[in-house]
Amino acid sequence: MFDILLACIIGVSCGVVTGLIPGIHVNTVGAFVFSASPFLLYSYSPEVLAVFLLSMSISHALMEFIPSMFLGVPEEGTVLSVMPGHHLLLQGRGKEAIRLVSLGGFGAMITTILLLPLFMAGLPPLYGFLKPYIWIILSVVVVYMLIRLSRDWNSLIWSSILFLFSGIMGWTALNSPLSSSVSLLCLFSGLFGVSTMLFSLSQKSVLPPQNRHHHLEIDGDIIRGIFAGGIAGSILGFLPGMGPAQGSLLAQELSGSSDAGSEREGFLVAMSGVNVSDALFSLIAIYLIGNPRSGIAVYVNQLLQGLDFNHLLIMIFSSVTAVSISLVLCIKLGDWFSHSIEKINYEKLSWVVIIFMSFLVVLFGVMEHANLLFVMVTYVTSIALGLLPHYLDINKSNLMGVLIVPAIVVYMGMG
Repeated sequence: MFDILLACIIGVSCGVVTGLIPGIHVNTVGAFVFSASPFLLYSYSPEVLAVFLLSMSISHALMEFIPSMFLGVPEEGTVLSVMPGHHLLLQGRGKEAIRLVSLGGFGAMITTILLLPLFMAGLPPLYGFLKPYIWIILSVVVVYMLIRLSRDWNSLIWSSILFLFSGIMGWTALNSPLSSSVSLLCLFSGLFGVSTMLFSLSQKSVLPPQNRHHHLEIDGDIIRGIFAGGIAGSILGFLPGMGPAQGSLLAQELSGSSDAGSEREGFLVAMSGVNVSDALFSLIAIYLIGNPRSGIAVYVNQLLQGLDFNHLLIMIFSSVTAVSISLVLCIKLGDWFSHSIEKINYEKLSWVVIIFMSFLVVLFGVMEHANLLFVMVTYVTSIALGLLPHYLDINKSNLMGVLIVPAIVVYMGMG
């Protein structure tokens, strides 16, 4: 048991590093560990390596919200958190935002584990039935969300146009010679990260002093967000074609919240919950349906040669341990960021992050031997498209068409 606990602690520590450094994906470290597994298995059991990978992915899922909110550098699972998180930061409520994220991740993980018997009984029979209809489910959710997030006919038209344009861009980039990692880095950095910071700079946004005495009340919105994140993350880790984009929309509807107005708190909690609970449930899907639902789950499945009930118990124990340690670390590191960022010139910081993200785009493009001209055109176009919602005064969530449209096309059998 000690070696399992030690693997969990080391995994959490590695997840902190991968989560805090933009551009490093947890699957990259997972691939490295898996490729070294023939040598590692001489010294460690498959269960120890599996626990390390799971703990790292849970820690990463929580920690990546810190650079997402404080620096505006999103990844696939945190893109929607940039808007409400950035808004709370500009209100001096950075410490509160971090606690919302931490609470959401921890609460959703516990929710997922408590509801596991229900999922085990009900989800496997639904799997085969729903698979052919995924594209219909996604299409209905999209239409509903476009209507719900629009104020009037004018905003609905613009929202639909931007959704489709981002979808076309996503389909083009993901089906180009670029690797998916470079494509997603270009798309998410431009659509949600750099464009948001450029708009803030154009508005002469100044980062106010952060409130050192956070005020967090657990109300109905937050409790709904916790349950919504746990349930959406579980469904996300189970159904084919469902990624963080679709899980975010699902959590948003289940929690009855949005990324605007007084419901931002519940929205942030739900987003964090989706990310963290998905890390566990993508593994549980191996036990339920024999189908790993993430890169880390694929590696664990290969290491363990399938997941039996004893493995499942070990993973649940490791998940609770990992999310508990990550909760404390996320709050402590988030508070440090909150205190440190006050001493930094926000305009200069924004330009440093923009230059850094642009450097990462070029660096990853060179490392992947990609066509740099195509990479830069994709990146610049993403930034331009990402600026439009700010000036048209429509919800930036509509740009999630970048992932949803390609998923719909694939599950219609056209891709």
